[in-house]
Parts: sequence; C-alpha cells; structure tokens
Amino acid sequence: MRILVLGADGYLGWPTCMYFANRGHEVMAVDNFNKRKYELEIGVTPLVEIETLHRRIDIFKEVTGKQIHLRVGDLCNHRVIYKIFDEFKPDAVVHYAEQPSAPYSMRDRASAYETQYNNVLGNLNVLFAIQQYNPDCHLIKLGTMGEYGTPNIDIEEGYLEIEHKGRKDTVPFPKTPGSFYHLTKVHDSNNIMFATRIWGLKSTDLNQGVVYGIETDETKLHKGLATSFHYDEIFGTALNRFCVQAVAGHPLTLYGKGKQTRGYLNIIDTLQCVELAALNPPDAGKMRVFNQFTEVFSVTELAELAAKSGKELGLDVTIEHFENPRIEMEEHYYNPVHTGLPELGLKPHSLSDTLVDSMIKIIKENEERIRKELILIGVKWKGGK
Repeated sequence: MRILVLGADGYLGWPTCMYFANRGHEVMAVDNFNKRKYELEIGVTPLVEIETLHRRIDIFKEVTGKQIHLRVGDLCNHRVIYKIFDEFKPDAVVHYAEQPSAPYSMRDRASAYETQYNNVLGNLNVLFAIQQYNPDCHLIKLGTMGEYGTPNIDIEEGYLEIEHKGRKDTVPFPKTPGSFYHLTKVHDSNNIMFATRIWGLKSTDLNQGVVYGIETDETKLHKGLATSFHYDEIFGTALNRFCVQAVAGHPLTLYGKGKQTRGYLNIIDTLQCVELAALNPPDAGKMRVFNQFTEVFSVTELAELAAKSGKELGLDVTIEHFENPRIEMEEHYYNPVHTGLPELGLKPHSLSDTLVDSMIKIIKENEERIRKELILIGVKWKGGK
C-alpha cells in the first residue's frame, strides 16, 4: 500500500512511518514541525533527545535499507496537500497532523486560536484533497475519546441508537469535549462525516484513549530512531508525569480527588490499531468509528501503579493531591464500548505488565535530563487573555 502519514515528526507519527515502511509499504512522511515550534515557544523539551525528522529517516534507511519519503509542508496551505496527493496518490492517509495538547489550547486566546485554525482547517484541506485527487483513498483520522466527555450513559462507538416519540434512528453520539483541543476533534469528526456522506469517501475515525510507552520494535533498532516523550504539564500525560516524578523523587501530582477515569493503550497497540484500520477499510460513503483503547483507569489507579512500579526499582515514591487546574467532573460514570478493533484482531498489552520496562526503566536511564520546573507550569482552565 501507498501510505501517507501526516504529522510524521510526532510521538505517534514517526513510529507509524517506521512500522509501515518496515512491513513493505511505501510511506511518505509529511510535517511542518509546528510541534517543535510550540515546544520552543513554551520552553519544554522531550525527555529523550530527538533527532530531526530528516536525520531519523536517514538512520532508518541505514539500519533497515528501507526508504521513507519526506515532504515538508503545512496542511493549512491547500496547495501543499493538493500537490502531495496528486504526486503520491496514497491508498490510505493516516492523519495525526494536529496540535495535540488540551492544556496548550487552554493557555490563552492565541493558543486556542492556533489550535482551532491548525487542526480544523488543516483537516478540511485534507478532505478536499482526497475528494479532488483520490476519492478512493481511505482517511484514517486520529480522534480522541475526549470528544465524548463523561456522559452518564455507556459510550458507544461513534453512534447511538435512539427512540424518540415513537420513532427510532441512529445518530452521532452526543459530544461534550473538555477543552478547545478536544473541541477541534469534534469539528473534525463532523466535517469528516459530512464529506464522507456527500462525496462518498471512505473514512475511519479513531477515537483514541491516552497513549503510553516510549519504545516500539523500530525505535529499538537505533538510539537515533527514538520518538518524543513529554512529561511536562503541556504535552505530557498524567501517566508520563507520574513516572518521571517517581524517578525524580518528586511527589506524584494527583489533581483533585483523583477519580477522573479514562481509557488507555500502549503505543505498540496504537500501531496495531492503525494497521488493522488500514488493512480493513470501510465501504465508500461510510465513516467508521473505533473507540481505540484497551484498559480503563482512574488517575488514582495510575498514580498507585506508578508508585508500585517505582518501588519495585527501589525508588521512594509518595503521592500528593493538588488543586485540579481543569474544569471537569471528578466523580463520574465511565463505561465506553470498544469492540470494533478487537473484532479485527487487536491483541492488547496491559499497563501493569509493561509499565516498568516500557517507561520507568527508560526514564531512569535519562534521569539527568529531567527538568523538574516543567512538571507543573500552571495552566488553568479558567481562561487567559
């Protein structure tokens, strides 16, 4: 297959490029390096030192003998993505190319605007590129479980069967996103659903849970093939933060009551999910939705697991409660359905089996690069200027 990966420099984008290329697919990587610009703007750095995308592609070819094509360009410039589709003619496009952080989107007006502009309009240009140059191309779009929020009913996979005043219908599942970032994913889903229905496209919306893990089979081939791992408050996840805090001797920062519950999956399982979606496309005119996660944890359960894993390595780990900077329900019902990907053959890894080897040991090896001042930056959901 000819696979186009948008956002190829990112945490998931780079391993995805290597994963498909290593399995014999022809891969083109596209990025405008906005994420690196955001990191410079805020002053944060990944824990593990990351080579440029150009250099990583060169190293990958040196190690495997396989070529990943590279294009540098901004999806918000429609001419860029039109030219790429016209020349490369992908069978599938894996779309990660969006500002990925809820805290970044809530910093201030400028960050919220950048998130909405980059994410929504870039995705819209991708849809028009598919429609004009390759309508048979399968769009695999990274969404988020955060689109749904925390409703007091089971979260179905994208759609909900309802009965109202004696009539029945299937409608998109109600969305209650918790940040301007999550809101862009809702806008994306609506635009993809509309374009798929009107233009007869093929699309898969991957509503992904929180991803953890630092290594994949391909990143292990050479230290220069590492992907980014953030532990700061802006681009790092709660689990990333807890694991780094455990190694650094910093109390684990548990926000609020710690009962906020979400879905999680290993980065290796993310690659499985994207591959399963690519190899099993939907029919034309259908937007398929997969809830992409393998386990559900509360924030307290994550902290306790990180503390237990740290203590197994002889670390002195404590947990402290901090004021929650986010505006969210801290006690809620959470029962999301996830049947589509397991039915296609997903074989998940468990967090308890992989946390020490996949994260904490690697963090320990890079302990000297930990910057404690980045752990709590102070973004609050109450709004900025």
